[in-house]
Amino acid sequence: MQFKRSDFPEGFQFGAATSAYQIEGHKFGGAGQTHWDTFAETPGNVVRAETGAIACDHYHRWEEDLDLIQNAGFDAYRFSTSWARVMPDGVTPNPEGLDFYDRLTDGMLERGIKPCATLYHWELPSSLADKGGWQNPDIAKWFGDFTHCIMERIGDRMHSVAPINEPWCVGWLSHFLGGHPPGLRDIRATARAMHHILVAHGTAIQTMRGLGMTNLGGVFNLEWATPETDSETDVTAAAVSDGYYNRFFLGGVFKGAYPDNIMNAFAPHMPNNWQDDFATIQEPLDWCGINYYTRRIVRSNTDAWPSHDVFPDGPLPKTQMGWEIYPDGIYKFLMRTKDEYTGDLPLFITENGMANADILQNGTVNDPERIDFLNQHFEAVRRAIADGVPVEGFFVWSLLDNFEWALGYEKRFGLVHVDFETLQRTPKASYHALKSALEL
Repeated sequence: MQFKRSDFPEGFQFGAATSAYQIEGHKFGGAGQTHWDTFAETPGNVVRAETGAIACDHYHRWEEDLDLIQNAGFDAYRFSTSWARVMPDGVTPNPEGLDFYDRLTDGMLERGIKPCATLYHWELPSSLADKGGWQNPDIAKWFGDFTHCIMERIGDRMHSVAPINEPWCVGWLSHFLGGHPPGLRDIRATARAMHHILVAHGTAIQTMRGLGMTNLGGVFNLEWATPETDSETDVTAAAVSDGYYNRFFLGGVFKGAYPDNIMNAFAPHMPNNWQDDFATIQEPLDWCGINYYTRRIVRSNTDAWPSHDVFPDGPLPKTQMGWEIYPDGIYKFLMRTKDEYTGDLPLFITENGMANADILQNGTVNDPERIDFLNQHFEAVRRAIADGVPVEGFFVWSLLDNFEWALGYEKRFGLVHVDFETLQRTPKASYHALKSALEL
């Protein structure tokens, strides 16, 4: 690595991130069915119809995985809790699930690792999906009840908590593009889901405040929108993309308003009296997290709104996902988030990393591409810090190769290689490089 721990401010947190359904093994421990299980069982939705049934079997191998975090020298571990593990039917607590997160939390603390929880990383219980899921306004209450259930058990030991990972994926990708469950392509469902996600976010923050918890934040995935040309139509199209991807969620939480260029289309489809919900949505936060991977190139078209095409595969070098490597985007988002939304609030990079076609050879995995990727993005964060942005931590995605949602198990984001036949873990060259950097 071209940096070391001492190149960052004192107290800067270095961590690794995962999510429950992607690593735990959902068939274990009494977890209930989720909309991801049924989505994956529908032909054409997921590569080879793979699921998170076994995943990395973190449910049984969590001690080994926490040892990997500790041995790398990471300060913190960003993990998520599975709603369907804690409440298999979305309502009734599951003692096995609560006990698992209890053990996991204590295991982190025993190793000197700060537990940084995300309440929801996309595994909605099927019983709640049957009731409309994120389109149903009652989901804010359901989510509040789940929040109370899990955080009453482990909240006293959390270093930090955020309610919902990547609202854009839960809302737009799932209800407008159909790429994640419920697999819809419906503007009305999208408008309502995106709003209800933020109401649920605020409800969870209120619930945790009621439990006496602090250090609560929100995590937003952001993707820089670049117009294909300087034409007025392409610039306008990129602004629309920026609106529904980035500004909708940040604007709701930090400004109590949604972008005009999105509401022009969403207004007829919003729930009744939706403006009244901003008091909940704007529940004050202690920090803001940014998940950043790439940019998108946007070209206008004459189709129905949003009237554009998106190209993730522009002229820059690509990751295994086909995403452009654009570290300037992480710098631009840190600057813009501070200047336009969060001010002096601490910012964290809560996810950043790359998929790479990693191969295990003679017991080792050489991934110089990932080392270079992380070097570029850490340097962009250092630039933002030098320019006055209060960035206080960086979580690498991901600790382990895992279930990459609709792409199954073939895209490898991990610092640690996982053989999905034997489940053997092998730290990659990037893991060892980070370990060395964090020692200095």
